[in-house]
Amino acid sequence: MKKWLFLVLAIGCEVTGSVSMKTAVESPGFYALATLGYVGAFVCLFVSLRNGMSLGVGYGIWGAAGVAATAVMSMLIFGEPITLLMGVGLVAVMLGVLLVEVGSQLDRRGGVDQSGADDGRTPGSIRSTPTATDATR
Repeated sequence: MKKWLFLVLAIGCEVTGSVSMKTAVESPGFYALATLGYVGAFVCLFVSLRNGMSLGVGYGIWGAAGVAATAVMSMLIFGEPITLLMGVGLVAVMLGVLLVEVGSQLDRRGGVDQSGADDGRTPGSIRSTPTATDATR
């Protein structure tokens, strides 16, 4: 649970840093907040990883959610548009991260064969229970 809390905090810090950087163009005092936001994002991501978050999943969610949240905040604060194509792209990124998370969960439970062994399955095939061949690996 702690790893997810710090991942959410990392996303919030990154979005704060990004929005502050844009604001700093007009008001240079926001550069300090942008710096704190980015430093906070990396510290929180580090703590999330230290608490067991896998790098691929954590970094993927951090990146995808950060991009999506920054786009929404840019629309709300600065009036920047989110076009249909941009929306489709954001959804595609989030679906990709979801697939990485599902694949990671299956792999941790032994549900995805990545070995490519000649046992009648193709690499990446889902299996429900380990086979006798699996025990010899």
